[in-house]
Amino acid sequence: MVRVTTTDRRGVLRAGAGLVTSGALAAGCSATGAGPRPVTSSGTASSRPAAHPAASAPAAPAPRAFPRQPAQITHGPRDRPRIALTFHGQGDPDLARTLLDAAEKRGARLTVLAVGTWLERYPRMARRILDGGHDLGNHTERHLAVNALPEPEARAEITACADRLRRLTGSIGTWFRPSRAPTASPLVQHLAHGAGYPHVLSYDVDSLDFTRPGAAAVTRKVLAEARNGSVVSMHFGFPDTAAALPDVLHELDRRGLRAVTTTELLS
Repeated sequence: MVRVTTTDRRGVLRAGAGLVTSGALAAGCSATGAGPRPVTSSGTASSRPAAHPAASAPAAPAPRAFPRQPAQITHGPRDRPRIALTFHGQGDPDLARTLLDAAEKRGARLTVLAVGTWLERYPRMARRILDGGHDLGNHTERHLAVNALPEPEARAEITACADRLRRLTGSIGTWFRPSRAPTASPLVQHLAHGAGYPHVLSYDVDSLDFTRPGAAAVTRKVLAEARNGSVVSMHFGFPDTAAALPDVLHELDRRGLRAVTTTELLS
């Protein structure tokens, strides 16, 4: 198995950290830092923001209600051999592309909950995700602890990201997941519903990849807990995750578990 020791650019978490030491980490989301400079379509650094996708691109799918599912979804049906690997979308876009490429090479489809400021910096990532057949959703605009915000600020975090997704893709995205929390408070759930999201997407398996435990530990954690219908929380931007994903997908295939979008998981 490949070991990756590259230090994350954001510098928020130290390599090998195995303990959760803040509310942000306890929620399964890493803190947001100043990301790398925008990149060109060839992947090289650029001093100017990347251009927005062409207006002629087809609109992305809109959110949909699943009548048999609760307002906050933690997993899908347990009687079908499918799981959803969901990724918090922020961090180095090159690592994001590596993860998307690895999934597509093995016929897997992911669900990406994108941070609005990340999409502002890397607008082409929205279309890259959708063109790969993956789900794209809303993970708030600035990745703040949304459950702790006053109502006007919480609403703005949800709607600003939704508006950004709409400008980039023609849709507010298929899912909403609160930032820095596994589940939404009643207020945030209400605000998300008002913004157009019938469900809040949670998870039943936390990879803990944001603690940077090493690729082998990420792989073991996911495979030990994943089962029919599981929704797995993972992150873009962490080398451990990029190194672990091929092994995770290989073992899931061996077990007969298909990695599908959350929309497909629940359909």
